[in-house]
Amino acid sequence: MAIGTKQLAPSELDTFEDQRLVEELRKAKEELFNLRFQSATGQLESHGRIRAVKRDIARLYTVIRERELGIRATPAPVEVKAKKSKAKKADAADDAAKEEAE
Repeated sequence: MAIGTKQLAPSELDTFEDQRLVEELRKAKEELFNLRFQSATGQLESHGRIRAVKRDIARLYTVIRERELGIRATPAPVEVKAKKSKAKKADAADDAAKEEAE
């Protein structure tokens, strides 16, 4: 990808969850709006950025649609293991000690 956002490479998008894809899409659309506004008022310095943002939006839409159709796999949700409290650890140690004694 010659021009565009390096964070939105197709291989990188595969690791994003659906909610993050929607958030990135919202940000890209907002950036495109701002770039178009700057272009209309003559303040835009980099016209190539508009093209790059449009491509990023298209890339995001493609990944979202492929996931809807089942063409592209959705990443597995990451399970967060809850830390055991000190009381639970002590109870587990007591249970283990009782089992060894029997």
